[in-house]
Amino acid sequence: MKYKIAVFFSLVFLLLSCKNDNQKRIAENKKEMQKREVIFKNIEKGWVFYDTPVTEASEKSIASWNEWRIFLAELALKPKKSIGAFQQKSKALSKKVMALNTNIPYEYNKPQIKSRISTLITKVRLLDLFIHLDNIPDKKVILLVSEINLELVSLQRQMDKIVEKSRIPLEEGESDLLKMMDTTRAIPNTPVIDPNLPRVE
Repeated sequence: MKYKIAVFFSLVFLLLSCKNDNQKRIAENKKEMQKREVIFKNIEKGWVFYDTPVTEASEKSIASWNEWRIFLAELALKPKKSIGAFQQKSKALSKKVMALNTNIPYEYNKPQIKSRISTLITKVRLLDLFIHLDNIPDKKVILLVSEINLELVSLQRQMDKIVEKSRIPLEEGESDLLKMMDTTRAIPNTPVIDPNLPRVE
């Protein structure tokens, strides 16, 4: 009899403790979903990219630079449904920004453009990394979006500077001076060896 009573009380205790665990689990899940919802709303509000060309040069480069046009078009499409949609978008942006470095038009294939593209690639890849974390730092993601916007403006202004410099006519004799300053055309500075001198072996 005592054994049956002990088993009965232990079963009752076990059922009550399971019920408490389920309630805790449900409360934790609800709290986690609310947290993810807040993160989603913050990211959705802060996900604003400068997807239209800022300068005349960058607007013209859309016609000739296919990768640039595709990247700006990808920036223009904003995800709406969930965090997963933002994660897919950042992955797509990361792929498109990497393509910018492979096929730069001749007039923009300069160190100042390449360095800005490299910085832009770094920022977009960081965005992709942060948005794929389990615990998404929404403030950091929003900060990266604004930094990417700054890099986009910087890149486009540099394109504009290059176009403006190319419009300036060369002065008389300047092209000859540039040729003389070109180190790839310079005569190598090797000593001339007289073939008639005796060799020491």
